[in-house]
Amino acid sequence: MAYDFDTIATNYDRMNRLMTLGLDRRWRKRAVRGLHGNVLDVACGTGDMVVSLAEQGCTVTGVDISEEMLAIAKRKAPQATYMLADAEQLPFEDSSFDAVTCAFGVRNFVHLEQGLSEMLRVLKPGGTMVILELATPDNILIKPFYNFYTKHLIPWLGSRIAGNRAAYTYLPESIVRFPKGEAFVQIMEKLGGRTTERKLFFGVCRSYKIVKKQRGRST
Repeated sequence: MAYDFDTIATNYDRMNRLMTLGLDRRWRKRAVRGLHGNVLDVACGTGDMVVSLAEQGCTVTGVDISEEMLAIAKRKAPQATYMLADAEQLPFEDSSFDAVTCAFGVRNFVHLEQGLSEMLRVLKPGGTMVILELATPDNILIKPFYNFYTKHLIPWLGSRIAGNRAAYTYLPESIVRFPKGEAFVQIMEKLGGRTTERKLFFGVCRSYKIVKKQRGRST
């Protein structure tokens, strides 16, 4: 991972609510709607996505590289199974899960395609992967306000509330670097996932639904 998330685990949920105006919970619930069965949540953090999945009857396994994040997730959703694991080396057999999810985590992968390939590997053919990720908006009227908010206000909030300005300076930088929209869709298509994108809240959040292609089928 590109940042030590143990250092911000305690205030992670509080900062998420503030930064997204509380919308992150709604985005998660909407993203996982319709998923069922045995689900892997990668980079599960403090367990918000696990909670959303469990609420609709999924059997959930959460993995993360941060022990502190997992400790919070276990308290929040004790019915799930948790493992300390690197997303780029998932400790599961091929085609182990009916669905795979990741909320606001893939942009932190050190080797993006390796992590995405691992997520596809453990997903059953025909299964669904859902990825939520933050992005810079395309709208030229929204972008100046967004830039000010992410480059100045979020680091200030991180300093005041989480006591860690560096972590919340890294956040907007990681969003800018991450391939969004069609660029991300093309990566997933190359790796073997039929991908559709949905923009949320003026494109500040992107929801990607990926269906793992069946062997011997091109579509």
